[in-house]
Amino acid sequence: MIPVRILGTASVLPGPPVTTAELCARVGRDAAEVERKTGIRTRHFAPAGLRAADLGAQALRGALEAAGLEATALRRILFVSSMGGDVLTPANGSRVAAALGLAGTCDAMDVTNACMGFLSAFDLAARSVATGLGPVGVVSVELLSRTTRPEDPRPWLVLGDAAAAVVLGAARPSPGRLGDGGLGDGGLGDGVLGAAFGNDGTLPPDVVLENPLLTDAPPGMRFLTPVRDMTRVALGALTRAAKAVLTEAGLTVADVEWVLTHQPNGSMFTAILQALEVPAEKSVTVVDTVGSVGSASLGTGLDRLWRTRPVKPGDRVLMVGVGAGVAHGAVLYQVGG
Repeated sequence: MIPVRILGTASVLPGPPVTTAELCARVGRDAAEVERKTGIRTRHFAPAGLRAADLGAQALRGALEAAGLEATALRRILFVSSMGGDVLTPANGSRVAAALGLAGTCDAMDVTNACMGFLSAFDLAARSVATGLGPVGVVSVELLSRTTRPEDPRPWLVLGDAAAAVVLGAARPSPGRLGDGGLGDGGLGDGVLGAAFGNDGTLPPDVVLENPLLTDAPPGMRFLTPVRDMTRVALGALTRAAKAVLTEAGLTVADVEWVLTHQPNGSMFTAILQALEVPAEKSVTVVDTVGSVGSASLGTGLDRLWRTRPVKPGDRVLMVGVGAGVAHGAVLYQVGG
């Protein structure tokens, strides 16, 4: 087990909700049909001028407040975005730190791994805390509306904007079993029971946002693979990751109280739960009201779980993600006593 505790979570939806009907009216699509296929009723588009760093700082402030910590307690900030944030360099994380009033008290850096970025950063943060460098703030910011246009309806009708944050710190001591220091499988110590990650860049590109410095063209998120093929590849990667982490922990999915997955659209979210054999009441749905928000999807789901469900000591939370690359992974977290 990696001894680490979720201290606080938060999520932010910038701007007023935008309905599927509003967007479909602009491109001549049947709103009822699009909503049926995507499972998305609303999403949020950030107002012009809002910086990713400021939105990230807002989300991280919320997670710190939930944790009962001041920003000065942070030893590390990991900024996550699949759309690049505000700048290519320096790290957007340093701008988040500055917005929090931090100067030289912690390091800050960017992590990018498409829609898997939040979970990848969660794993890095947990290992950082376990080696003595914590608390760590992970913040994912996606302003995906700025990468789409009505002329390409497929991404424009599903992508939205959001930010989500989590603060990880040292695990609480727990009696546990004799000799395990409170962090063994039989105790109720906080921590990561297992983690499994992988990327397969040999597969054909599925979702791409190219660097305009190389293409000399305005950047735009492009979906290059048919939905059916994307779903097949994603389900295969997700189920492999989930099986690997559960096997590592010596558990089955039936032993897990809560399951959070990446939610690119409503139909794929349903397919993921079915493939993992997870009943809907063991998860939380966010895609219907926030849309497809890239790396912020899992973080938003985690915050929703923490704030709206009866999560109790001893509960296990399986987080499973997939993204372009093909990046995939799973983390199994246990809530301490």
